[in-house]
Amino acid sequence: MLKFALSSLIICIFSYGYAVAQASKIDSTGMVTLRIDPNSARGAAVSQFFDEVIFTPLETTKESLFGSINSLKIAGDNYVIYDWETKAVLIFTKAGKYVAKINANKIEKDPKVKDQSFYGFNIKKEDGQVLIEISSGKQIYYFDLTAKLVKKVPIVKDKQKDYTNYKKFSDGTIIDQAFLEESGKDSIYYNVSILKDGKRVESYFPYRTADHKGDERWHGGRVYDYGNPDEYLFVKNFYYNIYKLTAKKLSLAYRILFPASNSLPMDYDTNPIYKGKGYDYYEKNRDVFYDLANSYLHFNNLYFQVRNWNWSRDEKKAFIYNLKTTELTSIADIEPDSTSQFLPITDLASQYDFTNKGFHIVTPECFYTSYSSLTLFTAKEQNEDKNRKYNAALTEYFKTQNKKSNPIIIQLKPKKF
Repeated sequence: MLKFALSSLIICIFSYGYAVAQASKIDSTGMVTLRIDPNSARGAAVSQFFDEVIFTPLETTKESLFGSINSLKIAGDNYVIYDWETKAVLIFTKAGKYVAKINANKIEKDPKVKDQSFYGFNIKKEDGQVLIEISSGKQIYYFDLTAKLVKKVPIVKDKQKDYTNYKKFSDGTIIDQAFLEESGKDSIYYNVSILKDGKRVESYFPYRTADHKGDERWHGGRVYDYGNPDEYLFVKNFYYNIYKLTAKKLSLAYRILFPASNSLPMDYDTNPIYKGKGYDYYEKNRDVFYDLANSYLHFNNLYFQVRNWNWSRDEKKAFIYNLKTTELTSIADIEPDSTSQFLPITDLASQYDFTNKGFHIVTPECFYTSYSSLTLFTAKEQNEDKNRKYNAALTEYFKTQNKKSNPIIIQLKPKKF
């Protein structure tokens, strides 16, 4: 009989009294407990979960060559990509044709600013035009989808936040993940807050910056968008809880119980003996999951990943849990079939893109992920003795490109069950 540890608290609130008094109450009345043993996860064929798989190689030229896709967004009929290695934003058509690039050469040099690198971008609509928004140095730059500079505005650093690119619900309610409540020396922040018309509606998980000073374990939590304009999922570090966030409240939806060997101590987040010693603890307890990540809900299927200090290819860390049948599937063990032209849909078995980033975009209609040309060519080589046939786009790609070419975007159309 497998022994499970009670690995998460129903409500995660810090222990100092004044903060508890000001935090909103988390609704746990609909909580479902999931007992999950990663080692029991089964494999599946691509066609069991996806109706269609579309591979889009990104055109490789001297100008367009880049490392990997750190961030992917869709703007009109274009893919917009940020590559950390080259510190560039690249624009491709949805067919993979290179359009333009925004890098340091497009940013005005400011002699008073030492570092003018930028580490991402946002998509903004203004007067009917889709713009790429980039913050660099003391300016915010706006480019069109041909990488032409449209305008720049100075960054105004004051206490008024610009919520333009924050996650929002369909009614305009905003999700703020660092809301500050002014209270003098003991200013309180919240890991997640709901704001309507600039005013706070609810706030959860209070903290002070001093509480996490020198604590390398802490990141607060993450909000995940899966295409439902009225609902997001939220996960908090050190807890195996998945919350649903709406415009009115935060609810504890799922509490996951992992085997004891994979579980953190119950007091890991609050006991000072662990503060500043997280890396040492993970090194000594390599099987323990210190984080949940990339959680999405698609009909009855709950997608999520776990993170620990082990990097074995045989270890299962990305899952699909069917809430109706309780079946647990390992994404790493989803086998290519004719739906995917006998090519892998992630690089979980060979590289680290999916392990680090998960799905770039999740909607009810499509999931988007990516991996390197190295991964795709390696898969093709493994198919050489099986006489596999590929569509026209991939046939041309394999004929003209190589393992050092640009990454490939994979569009997956999930079954609705």
